[in-house]
Amino acid sequence: MIGLVFIYFIGKAFYDLAELHHKSKWGFGILGVVSYYLGVVIGGVILGVLSELQVIAIDDIPEIVVGLMALPMGILLCWGFYKLLQKQWSKAAVPETTDVLDGDLIK
Repeated sequence: MIGLVFIYFIGKAFYDLAELHHKSKWGFGILGVVSYYLGVVIGGVILGVLSELQVIAIDDIPEIVVGLMALPMGILLCWGFYKLLQKQWSKAAVPETTDVLDGDLIK
């Protein structure tokens, strides 16, 4: 259930960011959710590697706890991707100015 809440808010954040910068809203909303799940998978792989190296004993931990352990990696990757897009798109945006005499937009 908590995963659905994350999906909604992540998708909404990326959707709003894309709408603000006049990009594909649904495409980037879905891409934001995919980045979250990619981060969770990467976190799970890291936990698996640590388990094989016998740094942590993951066999004794319930599956839901392992999922919660991989969750921060998903959130971190999603947040990083959001900030990267925000920085790139705000840098590319050219502020519109108005001509004082005519009131027309100059591009």
